[in-house]
Amino acid sequence: MTKEKAQARRDNLARMRAEQKRQERRAALLMWGIGGTVVVLLVGLVGSYLFNERAATSLDGVASTKYPGSVHVQTKVSYKENPPMGGEHNPAWQNCGIYDQPINSENAVHSMEHGAVWITYQPDLPKEQVAKLKELASKEYMLLSPYPGLPAKVIASSWNKQLKLDSVDDPRLPKYVAKYRNNSTETPEFGASCSGGVSTTTAEAPIPTTTPTAAPSPGSSKAPEMTPAPSATPSS
Repeated sequence: MTKEKAQARRDNLARMRAEQKRQERRAALLMWGIGGTVVVLLVGLVGSYLFNERAATSLDGVASTKYPGSVHVQTKVSYKENPPMGGEHNPAWQNCGIYDQPINSENAVHSMEHGAVWITYQPDLPKEQVAKLKELASKEYMLLSPYPGLPAKVIASSWNKQLKLDSVDDPRLPKYVAKYRNNSTETPEFGASCSGGVSTTTAEAPIPTTTPTAAPSPGSSKAPEMTPAPSATPSS
């Protein structure tokens, strides 16, 4: 009887140990499962963040076209894009700077041919947002002006390139400027000046719709291509 009790105790102890091991295995599997799930979630969150961050700053949304340079006309141009990305333009370029009134696209396009980035914004854009654009445009080879009828709140244009934006705080805007301002690859007349041109606004000196006529000077067969620089200057 004593031997049977002892054997029963040993069997019971063995069952308890086996049950304890099963519980430990289940706990370990559960912990590994939770840990694996956490890792998968973290990887997913990091991947999603990186994807969204890249999408937010990617310049894949930049529109491109192909216009040849150095095509000068004296008259107003009907551009395919609004605002233009290149094409025919006035012989006089717009002096780079910040303008509080609309400027002639024909002059601005010539500045873009020299390497300028032209930032245009809707005229009713709040002043504090315009101030942010002015800070960004306070570099060389930058143009800033309001643009009536602009199809987006802000549009950055350079020769053959353009990016439409819904916010002045869009991180793609400074990235666009850094890439395309005075870009040696995209600029037809890289190294040309962005000063010494004209500083008039559209209201001050509108581009004529027909070729202006002028009496030829003695000994000259044609009018000069470059128009004199007016006295008006862009605002700071």
